Amino acid sequence: MKTTAKSLRVSLLATAALTLFNACTKLDDESYNQIVTNQFTPTSQDLLALIGPAYNTWRPLYLEFNGVYRINETSTDETVTPARPNGWVDDGSFRRLHEHKWTALDATPRDAWTQSFAGITNCNRILYQVESGQVPVPTGKEQLVAELRVLRASYYYMLCDLFGNVPIVERFDVPAGFLPEQNTRKQVYDFVVKEVTESLPLLSDVADATTYGRFSNKWAAQALLAKMYLNAQVYTGQAEWVKCIAACDAVISSGKYSLEPIQANVFKTQNEGSKEIVFAIPFDEVYATGFRIHMQTLQPQNQATYNAQASMWGGGICAIPQFINTYDPDDNRLKQGWIQGQQYSSTGAPLVGVFGAYTGKPLVFTNTLPGIDNSAEVDGFRVGKFEIKQGVRVDLSNDFPLFRYADILMMKAESMLRLGMGAPAAELVTQVRQRNFTSPAKATVTAADLLKGSSYQYGPARNNVVSPVEGGSDIQYGRFLDELGWEFTGEGHRRQDMIRFGIYTKKSWLSHVPNGDYRTLMPIPQNVLNTNANLKQNPGY
Repeated sequence: MKTTAKSLRVSLLATAALTLFNACTKLDDESYNQIVTNQFTPTSQDLLALIGPAYNTWRPLYLEFNGVYRINETSTDETVTPARPNGWVDDGSFRRLHEHKWTALDATPRDAWTQSFAGITNCNRILYQVESGQVPVPTGKEQLVAELRVLRASYYYMLCDLFGNVPIVERFDVPAGFLPEQNTRKQVYDFVVKEVTESLPLLSDVADATTYGRFSNKWAAQALLAKMYLNAQVYTGQAEWVKCIAACDAVISSGKYSLEPIQANVFKTQNEGSKEIVFAIPFDEVYATGFRIHMQTLQPQNQATYNAQASMWGGGICAIPQFINTYDPDDNRLKQGWIQGQQYSSTGAPLVGVFGAYTGKPLVFTNTLPGIDNSAEVDGFRVGKFEIKQGVRVDLSNDFPLFRYADILMMKAESMLRLGMGAPAAELVTQVRQRNFTSPAKATVTAADLLKGSSYQYGPARNNVVSPVEGGSDIQYGRFLDELGWEFTGEGHRRQDMIRFGIYTKKSWLSHVPNGDYRTLMPIPQNVLNTNANLKQNPGY
């Protein structure tokens, strides 16, 4: 159980109860709003309750059913949500994500837009309450404002990455009928960088339980800044590799973080103590719900594997075989990241599958997949990177690491590689690889290795036969892209990485063929366009 999340939840409930009490027991003309303003002096726990709603939005934004995670994973060459014997066709949106045929009416871009701006609105509201004095903050006001500015910038990072051309709204006290103007992607990028860099000097140097899951320390803010610089060429047309290295170096030189000796430790149920996590989205099976990847990737029979309190939903999300085939068989991440092979109950008995009206065949997950439109229950390795504990509920308690130390090292390595510094880049990649191989020779990569193309066998595939073969040898720094795939599989990195390496709209995989370069941006949701005449749809939609 996440004690931070629990205490925040309790604080929020207490605050809500107090608000209701004040609203329901107003017995005279005295304003209870004025009582709060003039007589309430918040403690640190009260401030946690105050800023809690602004952080809470990250959970549905990233990991709810139509969250950003689904866009960043299942629209890529890594995972897919195919039609299954028990369904997973729904309204066709899963197929449209794979085929890059989504529209402005789809739920995934709509929910990503809505949740991002919900987070921004919460930040703006709290900033207004603090800066106007409606909520008195006797000490640490500047630091609190800086934290909220970086948090708001993190939501704009998502919008910049997904939509590009979005309104920048910094005020909560806007007039009735206010319709924000649209900003360019570069303006959004510049805004995020400005908000973070101006706030950095006011943030804490501490990295402990008091700053965990918050942008209240410098290092989480530097990680966000590094992500912006890493993708600057995509966002603005101007590369910022040197600045990305500087932001990464700030985190590295802090000495606050380190690689776990075993990568799987980062993703345990109780992972909030990991020294590798720089910024996490906290989850709890009771108090902070919404993380249900196990429900979306496993078969109902796997309930017996984990003594789960609910039946899984039928194995929607799975690996694309072409991606699995890129792994070195001796890479521990292949075993730790994917649920594969014969499935067993918690007692060790082999599980059998359900095929229509009869049972009895072994439930063996195989690296096979006919296509997006048809699959058997055993087709495809399942996402297993995050520990599934015995007795698991519908929701996981694992915190989701949005930024971790391996990411810092790999962002620095990529920037160095692109600046022609292949040898030190290879040293960093080797450092990340070492915990995943028993053989030092296999763990080691060289500058020459990183200059090679990708080992991914691109091309449309049917029944695991790739035809025609496109291959990946023509991808500049393709081997480094492979390294990113192996290290960050299942973490929602892949779409952004593929776009940065120029192949997201150029290559084919499984049932996907290129469908327009404009697909690097999502469409502005139609319901948003219908309510704001100041906004124009992104090109191509």
